[in-house]
Amino acid sequence: MFFRRFRQETAPSRTPPAGLGREDVATESSICTGETIIGFKDRATGRLLQAVVVRGPADIVDFYRSYGWDAPGQS
Repeated sequence: MFFRRFRQETAPSRTPPAGLGREDVATESSICTGETIIGFKDRATGRLLQAVVVRGPADIVDFYRSYGWDAPGQS
């Protein structure tokens, strides 16, 4: 618990791709495996950039926090 609290108070450790921001975050799920990934959707190509696997709701919150943002529904 101590380490999680400490990690939340640190500065953002990642920067979004150039020209993309919080409003460009999107998730995609595989039809075959059901695997979900989250990343930045490039408007020009439709591809997810800096995508990571989501295993649960906590991973989504951690993704947003790694960029210094609150996840949707969080305050």
